[in-house]
Amino acid sequence: MPLSVERPTQGSPSLGHGHSISASTASSVEESNGNGADTNGHLSGPVSLRGHRLFRGVHANDVPHKDVLNVACIGAGHVGGPTCAVIAYKNPHLNVTIVDLDPGRIEAWKSSALPIYEPGLSEIVSVVRDGVPLKTSGHNSTDDSTPQNASPGGPGGPGAENGLSGVGIRVDGDDTPADAAQRSPNLFFSTDVETAIDEADLIFVSVNTPTKQQGIGRGVAADLRNLEAATRTIARVAKGDKIIVEKSTVPCRTAETISAILEANARPGVRFDILSNPEFLAEGTAISDLLHPDRVLIGSQPTASGHQAAASLANIYAAWVPSDRIITMNLWSSELSKLAANALLAQRISSINALSALCEATGADVDEVAYACGLDSRIGPRMLKAGPGFGGSCFKKDLLSLVYLAESLHLDDVAAYWKSVVTINDYQKGRFAKRIILALFNTLKNKKIAVLGFAYKKDTGDTRGSAAIDLVQTLAMEQASLAIYDPVVTEKQVWEALEEGGERLGEIRENVAVCSTAYEACADADAVVIVTEWDEFSNKISNAQSSPTTAGAIMELDPNRVGVSQLATSASSASIKSLSGKLENVLSRGTNGLATPAIASSSRLLSNGGRTSAFAQRFGQLNLNSDGHGSKRLDWARIAEGMRKPKLVFDGRNIMDVDKLEKLGFQVEAIGKPSNELRR
Repeated sequence: MPLSVERPTQGSPSLGHGHSISASTASSVEESNGNGADTNGHLSGPVSLRGHRLFRGVHANDVPHKDVLNVACIGAGHVGGPTCAVIAYKNPHLNVTIVDLDPGRIEAWKSSALPIYEPGLSEIVSVVRDGVPLKTSGHNSTDDSTPQNASPGGPGGPGAENGLSGVGIRVDGDDTPADAAQRSPNLFFSTDVETAIDEADLIFVSVNTPTKQQGIGRGVAADLRNLEAATRTIARVAKGDKIIVEKSTVPCRTAETISAILEANARPGVRFDILSNPEFLAEGTAISDLLHPDRVLIGSQPTASGHQAAASLANIYAAWVPSDRIITMNLWSSELSKLAANALLAQRISSINALSALCEATGADVDEVAYACGLDSRIGPRMLKAGPGFGGSCFKKDLLSLVYLAESLHLDDVAAYWKSVVTINDYQKGRFAKRIILALFNTLKNKKIAVLGFAYKKDTGDTRGSAAIDLVQTLAMEQASLAIYDPVVTEKQVWEALEEGGERLGEIRENVAVCSTAYEACADADAVVIVTEWDEFSNKISNAQSSPTTAGAIMELDPNRVGVSQLATSASSASIKSLSGKLENVLSRGTNGLATPAIASSSRLLSNGGRTSAFAQRFGQLNLNSDGHGSKRLDWARIAEGMRKPKLVFDGRNIMDVDKLEKLGFQVEAIGKPSNELRR
């Protein structure tokens, strides 16, 4: 089945997509070094994949291609929204329209209360949607995030971003650079899907692809009904050539399905080129992941038109992504790479969670074991944090999709291997719940348990697949009285998640309450269970959160997270501005897990001419009792006063200082940590 689809007009030859490839260019590829690259490694034309299938360091301008001016995205969710917001921000010349059939979701995107929570997202949306300038520190010289292929003052250059001083931070007034001029809106939200398709040169398909709940493949196969519906709409509406980009996570060779639908339903003479461009975003750091991606994958058909289409998409990302991080490959490799990446990440989590059970039984400490293993350069420290089981919309779904793919290809041992990752995750969730029940003397009736956190991870409001869902259902069926608090997840979300997670909501509803504060949830509780690692729950002080500093220094930041060992400043105005820019550039790379520097005398440290900047105000508010969002840390002494003995705390994320809690009279049980008996 051809992946570049065209219904030919009678008597008209195919013109390809956009510009044509000259015969000399085509022949030069065949005479090159065998992989379609010239002696400098640049992609030089339509590439034959007979020898090699992988190409790195794509320079978009090396392949004649059509310049994209209008982009549409079908699906206004956790992927489509942030991705297209950043694309619009980095490409002010593009018109980007996000469409969705849910009017409520679209109206939320048009409002100040966005439908998803993601640090830094609202700042970018306000710029590209409303035309409000994002004010930056004006510190350009230290921004090492500018791609090599970006021209000064152009998209991705110093005048365009300055490190997005601003995943959550703005600097006002005199700190604003002269070239931060007002820009016109170029991100739009609509329910008019057909108009967006008709006007677009390139269309991202970013619709939900959940696991099938009925029929063949139930419980493992991906449900592609939304993808098929979007494809049929594109085929029916499109009057001109389009580039179709798979942004949704899909099974390998889904592009064949898209091609078949388009070929059967397209208007005569309309050409479609299909690309795979999987997302690799982590919720909570999605904006940072988009601004500083490890890689951008673009899968295309190994034809001239396929590579032209890939170059058109690569040119969009080249506005800010260094060329060596834009990687092209064949469609099937790109589709499978997304599933493989999530499977490998989930495997690491299940591995450390399996080890956490051994740690609890032997007296070992899972954090110490993870630290020791992470020092091995072959292993590394990432994704080795034990917890109550992974959640979210991707890991389990993508693992099961991989299992179904292997089973359909009669690779039963491969399927069993990847299914075991899911099995361990389910085991970890159940094991944590059983530990709570046993510690409470195997009976929960008439006992109140505070559940802190309902999102599947911190810095997101997403509850899909959250370990809290299974935990609450299990404890409620044991007739415990549950009080849930999450700083971002709404009460409506909690009930919707519990309803989707099981069929016995009516039986547990009377035992569950959603509270507006953690203190309300913990009042008169027999136990507190920490399910989500929100910073405000932790009583730990990180290395960077030491005693207040003077106006002449900033405490050391975590070099593994931000790439610097120390940022220092003098009292001079120039140094203060420089520090402001450096810190903001650091924050633009992601605040997840970044310790907050304790800054004293904020009215003087980053002030300018006696006026305290917004940057100084923000950091001045973040003291030792604050989390990364400026929310106050919980006062565990206050919680201890209001709880019933033995004042149990179950730390499902290992974010608590056990010794400090025990001094307050708490009895603490933590994932992967020895019990009280083994600790003594």
